[in-house]
Amino acid sequence: MLLQNKRFLITGVFNQSSIAFAVARLAQEQGADIVLSGFGRGLRITRRVARRLPDPPEVLELDVTREEHIAAVATALGERWGRVDGVLHAVAFAPRTVMGGGFLSAEWGDVATALRVSAYSFVALGRGLRRLLAAAGGGSVVGLDFDATVAWPAYDWMGVAKAGLESCCRYLARDLGPQGTRVNLVAAGPLHTAAARGIPGAEVVSGPWPGRAPLGWDPSDTEPVARVVCALLSDWMPAVTGEIVHADGGHHAVGAGGGALPRRDDFSSFGGDGGVHQGD
Repeated sequence: MLLQNKRFLITGVFNQSSIAFAVARLAQEQGADIVLSGFGRGLRITRRVARRLPDPPEVLELDVTREEHIAAVATALGERWGRVDGVLHAVAFAPRTVMGGGFLSAEWGDVATALRVSAYSFVALGRGLRRLLAAAGGGSVVGLDFDATVAWPAYDWMGVAKAGLESCCRYLARDLGPQGTRVNLVAAGPLHTAAARGIPGAEVVSGPWPGRAPLGWDPSDTEPVARVVCALLSDWMPAVTGEIVHADGGHHAVGAGGGALPRRDDFSSFGGDGGVHQGD
């Protein structure tokens, strides 16, 4: 199995529609031992959702904005396993005031929260677990991203936070690389998760996505993204670090009018004689 005898910390399991839940399920199916994390009021929810996994795992309290929580989790995992083969950072948050058209009106306090939770915590978690990762021979740190190369409608300061996350990935890969730790992000297409439902106007981005992605896109299916995460957590990509792997049906590779070409027998719709005419 792909992840036999691997040991992972998986953050961000909030409900069964979470990408992190799909990662946790697939990791167990592929032979991994996992621990989940949650915090605050969500801790009880994560513990309840954990019981729906094939082998209900332990859930540790972890607020990624608190260094003492990260240190406590590192201690607990060290006592439990002595090493960590990988960690999934599936944590992001921004107050509603900084999204949905609030780019120019957002105040620094709310922006700072988005940047701290959604970008800086990625580095904080990698730093806090680096010794346990080194004990595993390097291991893998994987984060969840949404393509930050363009300005998306409604995403606003969360888009800026994701751009920061992408930069953090490169620098963390640089600094943890000498101990053999790989650091990568998976840029997922829009999915019907709790996080997505919290973004005002998100449907402007997600609505056209299935028609534009060359491979198509099912926003209710988290497994394709989870498979990419598990591949990065495995030993099968030993030379890949500092990378952003797109799991979005190919949407990132095409223009605004992109999508799959029509079948060959449908080309007549472009011009009567079966050709495609410039200027049509």
